[in-house]
Amino acid sequence: MGDIERTSTLAEAADAFLAHLPLEERGKVQAEILKFVRWLGSSRQVKDISPVDVASYGEQITPPAAKPLRSFLTYIRKKSSSSLALAPHLRAKKTSSKTAVFWQGGHQGQVTLTAEGYAKLEVELANLKSQRAQVMEDIQIAAADKDFRENAPLAAAREQKSHLEGRIKEIESTLNQAKIMGEDHDTTTAKLGDTVVLRESPSDKEFSYTLVDPREANPVKGRLSVASPLGKAILGKQIGQKVEVAAPAGTFRCRIESIVALSTERKEK
Repeated sequence: MGDIERTSTLAEAADAFLAHLPLEERGKVQAEILKFVRWLGSSRQVKDISPVDVASYGEQITPPAAKPLRSFLTYIRKKSSSSLALAPHLRAKKTSSKTAVFWQGGHQGQVTLTAEGYAKLEVELANLKSQRAQVMEDIQIAAADKDFRENAPLAAAREQKSHLEGRIKEIESTLNQAKIMGEDHDTTTAKLGDTVVLRESPSDKEFSYTLVDPREANPVKGRLSVASPLGKAILGKQIGQKVEVAAPAGTFRCRIESIVALSTERKEK
């Protein structure tokens, strides 16, 4: 397999990585690799993947899932001749994000979502249930082949059904427990739902993140989990305060430039 260009998409890199694996090993890791690619964005270029993206994804997975992803990230670095090592930033939690307990506003285990996040979960749930119906049909078709020893389509369909069932239960539980965020936020300190503008030091680069529940996290779209190291460091801070977060590649330093409340953002749209 040839080198991966830094302008190659993540999907292209994943195809190259999976193609170079033995067939048996490929079957074991493919689902996890493709899940990672979809989360980061399959059309994103390899050069645009940042340590923050990788570290945030690590907050949502368990150690067994991290192993093939580290291999994938190491492969990307080697084949694209990149000087940036992303694999060390993927540090999975010992406890699954599905059962993780966190605190916000003094309430243990409380799930607080934005209205937008709640609506997106409802749409995802509907889509997953539709996919489940299709997978059930695929299982019936594949089961018609009586040679179960070599029935790869049946095994793949059953694996997909298991994944779908797990995600459906997770979303249903989240929606049942969720409290939709109100619009009574002030901008004195950074809170869940606020958009915080940061200025990195020493690059002086400015960027922003919206602080959200881990279930809404998506750094690619600027939605930072309050359970992530950076999210924890920002929570409760005021404008002008400096934030430092230890990372495998060194300490990340920035200053809070401004805080925009959820209600203010909606009025401006």
